[in-house]
Amino acid sequence: MTVAADDTRPLLSGKIPLALLARLLADLPAPPPELLLGARIGEDACAIEVPAGPLVVAADPITLTSEEIGLLSVIANANDVAVSGARPRWFLAVVLVPPATSERVVCDLFAAMRRALIDLGAYLVGGHTEVTAAVNRPVVIGQMLGLAETGRVVTSGGFGPGDVVVQVGAALIEGAAVFAREATDRLQELDPMLLEAARSALDRPGISVVEPALLATGLGVQALHDPTEGGLAAGLHEMAHAAGVRIRIQRQAVLWFEPGIAVCQASGADPWSTLASGTLLAIFAPEAAQTALAAFARQGHQAAVIGTSEPGASFGLTMRGSDLPRWASRSWLPSESGPGDTGRTDFGWWTCTCCVVSVGTATEALARHVARAVGFCCRPVLWNVAE
Repeated sequence: MTVAADDTRPLLSGKIPLALLARLLADLPAPPPELLLGARIGEDACAIEVPAGPLVVAADPITLTSEEIGLLSVIANANDVAVSGARPRWFLAVVLVPPATSERVVCDLFAAMRRALIDLGAYLVGGHTEVTAAVNRPVVIGQMLGLAETGRVVTSGGFGPGDVVVQVGAALIEGAAVFAREATDRLQELDPMLLEAARSALDRPGISVVEPALLATGLGVQALHDPTEGGLAAGLHEMAHAAGVRIRIQRQAVLWFEPGIAVCQASGADPWSTLASGTLLAIFAPEAAQTALAAFARQGHQAAVIGTSEPGASFGLTMRGSDLPRWASRSWLPSESGPGDTGRTDFGWWTCTCCVVSVGTATEALARHVARAVGFCCRPVLWNVAE
């Protein structure tokens, strides 16, 4: 990209300068043949000639972090399309940045989106970019479109009692990266190598589940879901709700990203309810589960059976005979005296209503303190009191 001589000068409110937008668009790769009208100055829509097959569309904003939002906006939306059985193909982005943002910030954001799209084989076809006081840090609202080339659309609730829950990829990859980047003051006691592994988790091992999701689709998966906000517990609950069943989880079988566990313990967050992009939940018929595990292993995807679905009067999760709450587990309770003390059992789980991050503390005031210390706003609501 050709960068202006002074790319640190602040941008004025409103649409970004045409010259800057022209440079950003000119740096896109050659368009795919089906794109009849793409991202151009003066055009408010794109036109795509769609071949036969279901068109799958997903949209998600990136708001919890200001770092790597270009990459996250692409991958989060690509994951949502892929778990429906479609190959991500076309991407639109609404980019909002606050006044005084420099051109360099916008250029870096677009460069990150471009790299992620190239890795996926997808293309930026449109969107909107604006400087506005409505935001206090960069925000990207992405939309991804893809085709279910097999003609089959996979849902999150297309399974029933007796089916097998397979986890592909460890949980806490995204959570580890976000905490390590946004809450460094809370993590100073962690081993530097472990902290660096958490910081770089968006790249290694990464949070894309596109390839394992498409592989699972080809293997005849019953249902797919990619847990994000609310963590692994929320993702499992959402699948149970969609199918109207209960899911019994084998706690020891769950795959965790170890730097993520360490970051959660140091910051007071609950691993079960922390950002979980990078892991895939795939539900197979019992006779297909072992074949699927072997196929994932051949392609280099870590996978394990972590539970089964069973009939139930109401949807939900069961672990060791007790229900797992929607946003958190009582398996790890931080205390006021330090994140390593798990002896107390009179704690309540406080969940931020906008960030969907849970902390276990005795009081709302302490919950607010912990949540703000790790970079979240926090408007906590007490949803469960430990017995």
